[in-house]
Parts: sequence; C-alpha cells; structure tokens
Amino acid sequence: MNLRDIHTPVLLERCVELLAPALQHDGAVLVDATLGMGGHSEALLERFSHIRLIGLDRDTDALRIAGQRLERFADRVTLVHTVYDEIGLHAHGASGILMDLGVSSLQLDEAERGFAYSKDAPLDMRMDQTKGTTAADVLATYSEGNLRRIFERYGEEKLAARYARFIVRSREEKPLVRSQDLVDLLQAATPAAAQRAGHPAKRVFQALRIEVNSELSVLADAIPAAMDALTVGGRIVVMSYQSLEDRLVKQAFAAASASTAPAGLPVELPQHAPRFRTITKGAEMAGEEEKARNPRAIPVRLRAAERIREAA
Repeated sequence: MNLRDIHTPVLLERCVELLAPALQHDGAVLVDATLGMGGHSEALLERFSHIRLIGLDRDTDALRIAGQRLERFADRVTLVHTVYDEIGLHAHGASGILMDLGVSSLQLDEAERGFAYSKDAPLDMRMDQTKGTTAADVLATYSEGNLRRIFERYGEEKLAARYARFIVRSREEKPLVRSQDLVDLLQAATPAAAQRAGHPAKRVFQALRIEVNSELSVLADAIPAAMDALTVGGRIVVMSYQSLEDRLVKQAFAAASASTAPAGLPVELPQHAPRFRTITKGAEMAGEEEKARNPRAIPVRLRAAERIREAA
C-alpha cells in the first residue's frame, strides 16, 4: 500500500502557510515533535528544499513508517525515538516546530493497539510499546477513587463514579484485559437515558489513554520547552483534538505573549516585553470541506505563535 494512502494530514495547507515565513532562510531547522507517519513533514520537505528536519516520536512503528516515507530526503532528516517533552534536547535553535497532538491515525487504525473502543483488542494504549503501564494495568490496580479521578479529569465523564464502581466490582471476578470487555461493562453500567448522549466508552477510553501516556503532564512540559528552543522569528504550530490539550496550549501562548511588567510601572523595560506574539486569532478549526473529506479533522483546534525576542 502507498504510505500516502494510509494517512491524511490534518490542516496541511494551513500548517505550511503558518510555518513558511520561519523556514525561508538557508539552514532552517524544522522540528516535527509528533512525527506520526510523516505526512506533514513530507509536504514541508518537498516545498522547502533547503530545510533540515528533526522528527520526534515515542512510537517505534510510526518512526519506521515515517522513515520509509521520508527516505528520499534521508540526507536532510534525523529521526529520534523520544517523548516530545524532551524536545529541548533535540530542538535548540529551531526555526519552526510542529505539534500534532493526541492519538495518531496509525494507533487508531491498528486494532491490536487497543486505542479504539469500536475494535476488540488487548487493552494496551501505550504510544511507546517498549515500556510503561498498559490500560489493562490501570484498570486492574487503580483504586476506585483513582479511577474516578482520571475519568472525571481526563474524560470529563459525568458517570465517572458509577463506572469506577462497576469496574472495581467486575475485576474481582474477571480482569478487564480486552477492549470489548470494557465496552460491555460500560454499556451495562450506563442508564438508558445517558446512552442517547453518545457512546459510553468514548470518554473513558480517552481518559485511560491520557493516563497511560501521561499526555497532559508531558504536554505541560513540552510546550514551554519547545517555545524556549525557537530562535527569534521562529514559529510554533500546535494542533489539539480535545479541550484539555487546547487549554494548556492557549495558556502557554497567552503567558509568553503578555508583558511581565509590574502593575503601575510607567515604562515597560525591555526584559518585560512579550517574548512571543500569537499569529492565529484564537483557535482555528478545519473547514467544512476538509471535515467531510477527513473526519479526523472535525475536532482539531490549531494555534500558532512567533518568537519576537530573546529571553532576558
């Protein structure tokens, strides 16, 4: 199968447009902090023949596929197996940084990874299958209170307490090791009226995935580290797919683009001036045509910022 056929990059043209001003000069370095299957990176390498790419991903399968896809650019590409909160180790002096957050198309489409509640598979959900705790481990070992906490915090699930109680009761008889086991339990635990509000597994699976991969804590560290790695004139583009991610991005961009001058100071000193300016007005969304063509673009929220001065 053609690698281009298995992945449609979200908001590709808008990402290229936003990053282009930062990639015009010779020696420009683009960091794709969530490389995935390399769709965005391929397009940027094609259109900017002088740039060098550093691609980061925690998923070894993604790195393998992206390596094949980007093979013709091998002399300009460096791929790194790492979690993107370590971006500061690999991206110092970057001209552009792209982050496409959340679960990847590869992870959703490979049933055996356990990310999709619509496909029966082992409850794994690790983005890096070489290490770490699986979703099955979480369900088997977390207390009822901790399960409730992650369902509420990461899934914004109204029935979190009820689901946690059912899981703890069920695992005493039989461990939850497959996605269908969990889906069946959640459906049984969901009152009929609540069933009409959407699939009962959607928010629980999201919460488990975020917990297994420490996604929000990693992102909270990664965004400021990425911004610090940019040169003056460098740009960062971030695509989020749920409100918790987008809120962290929004807060980091707002803090970096605000003056730090104390209230009442008659003149803003240079060291208090904003380090960044936001490029997008709020969060941008995909157009209706792209949403129809690529359903995974439906929830996307894109934000971008440009570095305008060095740190004090």
